[in-house]
Amino acid sequence: MLLGVLSLSACTASGDNRADTPQNFAGIADDETINLSGTEPFWSMAIEGSKLTYTSPENLEGEVTEVSRFSGNNGLGFSGELAGESLQIAITPGECSDGMSDFEYPFTATVNLGDATLLGCGYTDSNPITGEESE
Repeated sequence: MLLGVLSLSACTASGDNRADTPQNFAGIADDETINLSGTEPFWSMAIEGSKLTYTSPENLEGEVTEVSRFSGNNGLGFSGELAGESLQIAITPGECSDGMSDFEYPFTATVNLGDATLLGCGYTDSNPITGEESE
């Protein structure tokens, strides 16, 4: 019996503390508002906690829904449902341009809403937009 216990303890993984173990993304605090936007088509989202507000030229007042947040190795993900469609959002660090200004955003965003894929940029208060808007 003792031999069996020792054998099992030898198989226990202690890799959670290894230097090569990926860490969950911590670049956006849980209490920060995340602002996302894209062009062609124009859209914007604000995520505050578990509340997401989606606006577009067709819906300036916006639609509010609940989302679940999860951290990956190099970014954040959100999932939920919007207007009866599946909603998946991936936010990753990286320079991003809206293509219409000289602003630089610190995050890229990929939004899957039903069958549509929306590409855009994002920022938070602690990771703001930089640069100057084109004249």
